Amino acid sequence: MKFLPLQTPNRTIMTPGPVEVDPRVLQAMSTPILGQFDPAFTSIMNEVMEMLRYLFRTDNKWAFPIDGTSRSGIEAMLASIIEQGDKVLIPIYGRFGYLLTEICERYGADVTTIEREWGTVFDPEDVIREIKKVQPKIVAIVHGETSTGCMQPLEEIGKACREMDVILVVDAVATIGGTDVNVDEWQLDGVIGGTQKCLSVPSGMAPITYNDRIEKIVLSRKKVERGIRTELDQQMASGQTIISNYFDLSQLQDYWSPRRLNHHTEATSMLYALREGLRLIMEEGLDNRFARHRLHERALMAGLKAMGLTLFGDKRFKLPTVTCVNIPQGVDGESVRRMLLDEFGIEIASSFGPLHGKIWRIGTMGYSCRKENILKLLTALEAVLIYHGVRINRGEGAQAALSMYGKQRKESAFSSVVHR
Repeated sequence: MKFLPLQTPNRTIMTPGPVEVDPRVLQAMSTPILGQFDPAFTSIMNEVMEMLRYLFRTDNKWAFPIDGTSRSGIEAMLASIIEQGDKVLIPIYGRFGYLLTEICERYGADVTTIEREWGTVFDPEDVIREIKKVQPKIVAIVHGETSTGCMQPLEEIGKACREMDVILVVDAVATIGGTDVNVDEWQLDGVIGGTQKCLSVPSGMAPITYNDRIEKIVLSRKKVERGIRTELDQQMASGQTIISNYFDLSQLQDYWSPRRLNHHTEATSMLYALREGLRLIMEEGLDNRFARHRLHERALMAGLKAMGLTLFGDKRFKLPTVTCVNIPQGVDGESVRRMLLDEFGIEIASSFGPLHGKIWRIGTMGYSCRKENILKLLTALEAVLIYHGVRINRGEGAQAALSMYGKQRKESAFSSVVHR
């Protein structure tokens, strides 16, 4: 059987992940391969660690990527700190709170959950009250819930966890690089990100960071593989051994430290991609990057509302990188999505569980978060909805977005004059 050379179609990806990869990142991935212990490569590893500290806004010693998708980072963090029977509290307000629960249960945790209706978030006081009641070792929570387009405030929860000596682990996969994630200021102990969303790097790595409170637990459970351990390694462990070998942070620390103890073969080209993605973020600046995401979010929302569509979720706690739209009554949401993809090359997402078939989810993340993408989507969505017989305000969507961009230009020009 003969196969043709790989040729994928051009797409405008406006999902909550994966998103379009910055062309400069794709170029970096074609860089020649180095051996994982080549000094040139270990220098790149050190640079990535320093860049990740900038991204997470932390002084933590440990900031490095787990090789695998975002879920691998979540599992590595939880597998390395959960011992059999540990109490874990998980506040759930969407699909990915259930994922945290699933992982914790598989590693033997005694899990307590509290839940909020999808489309809302928790009052931090309610979470703090439950922490006092349950007295868990760990609280695990999602920062930005892409299934509902909502973002959970964390600062008060972080402060309370620190005061009560509870470990706080945060899934920031959908927020890191797109909106504020202030690890040290909010007193977050362990945080997991992902490459395929706001970092605009292909899926395949999960940047994490954690502090000395988590490191203490990890080191108490340390067990180095028999084939490479020293006599000193053999004497170290005192707690329950970390169940997973691949997701063992105690061994990964040695791999990312000057010791360079072999654990696995590093995903070389993905590390090149992550380094370039992080370099571009530093070049833009976090505050400027967050402002760009907010601008395009506002333009998108203005266009959708002007068209006559309604947004889903509590607007006070909206996730800036994901906009959820109520599917008009009587409309086949999947038919609209298919036509957007087939006729315009634009991909948006449906949702999960109780929201499946009820909302569309539109991502404005990283390199996908650009004016031309917003305008193209609004124009195409209007055409597709008209084709499906939906009564909308014709011609209003893109105009509202253009007005928002025009207003921003005037404000920027005024600010520039004032600050001269």
